[in-house]
Amino acid sequence: MARDGTGSKLRGVNLGGWLVLEKWMAPSLFAGLAARDETSWCAELGRDAAPRLRAHWDTFIARDDFAWLAAAGVSAVRIPVGHWIFGPPVPYHPRYGASPHPFVEGGIAVLDRGLDWAREHGLSVVLDLHAAAGCQNGFDNGGLQDVCEWHTRDEYVSHTVEVLARLADRYRASDALAAIEVLNEPRWDVPTELLLRFYRRAHAAIRAHCPAGRVAVVFHDGFRSHREWLALFAAPEIDGAVLDVHRYQCFTPEDLALDLAGHVQRAALTWRDEADEIQRELDAPAIAGEWSLGLDPNGFVRSADRPAGHPLAGMDAFQEDVAYRAYAAAQLAAFERYRGWFFWSYRTETAPAWCFRACVERGWLPARFQ
Repeated sequence: MARDGTGSKLRGVNLGGWLVLEKWMAPSLFAGLAARDETSWCAELGRDAAPRLRAHWDTFIARDDFAWLAAAGVSAVRIPVGHWIFGPPVPYHPRYGASPHPFVEGGIAVLDRGLDWAREHGLSVVLDLHAAAGCQNGFDNGGLQDVCEWHTRDEYVSHTVEVLARLADRYRASDALAAIEVLNEPRWDVPTELLLRFYRRAHAAIRAHCPAGRVAVVFHDGFRSHREWLALFAAPEIDGAVLDVHRYQCFTPEDLALDLAGHVQRAALTWRDEADEIQRELDAPAIAGEWSLGLDPNGFVRSADRPAGHPLAGMDAFQEDVAYRAYAAAQLAAFERYRGWFFWSYRTETAPAWCFRACVERGWLPARFQ
């Protein structure tokens, strides 16, 4: 899962919030709007969406950011894209309103530029279909918050396969392309059998353009045990496959109840053993495709507002730095056991524990990754 075919480890960063908007990552874009996701943002702004989004594309991630990542020893980027990346037509959803295609066109040229910048700076790229037609998870990052209908219509699923095939065809000759992830975070209640059928279709669509020796096909675990995918990975027609797991400790009541020692222990021990178990039982590589230093959802809780049960409550600035460094080190030690890992995300406007560059500059993460 590397550009040179050696399967070397990928130490990477997600370029989230760039080609798929998330309100919490760039709240300035959503100021004064009712919109909560990219679909509703485009629909609400109408003709005003294009100049604002194109300005965001040009400034949120730039060539200098790829240079900075390469200088830090980062070897890969995971680039989330939406199903609308190629422009119209796309399957209609009532959230579009009167427009059959509310999305801003031109994103594919930005993605072309991103692949060129990655190649220029020696970075591998994982293309990640982050938002599918009808939305696969009901999250804002799926393009339609509070809607999860992707699996209910074959039109949506077939369009997803078509987009993956087009991505594979377009970038098949790119020296930067290391992998294509077929779908980000399909929700836990999307039926496993349906996902299995889709994963097989998606794999075949990508393999029609990209051989296994050059480009991996990445399957997200769908928030379920890796054991549900054993038959998929053992199938003779599935080659060059990688499982993606996302690991956070800030969304469930059980995680939020942990103190700092509990967070560090879970990362250093539980996640370490899990990484070994997953890859041993699958007999295939896996990646930690998303993780962060967030200890509360989206990092919004300021020091002065942290409740008594917060793992960093009562800490001064020095103690917070020590705590974040400990949590970061525990996670890195665990995720180094995978074929690769990708921090979420490179840049945010207001949440430093979720911002790779801020974490490096504050000393919470290492200054070098080689």
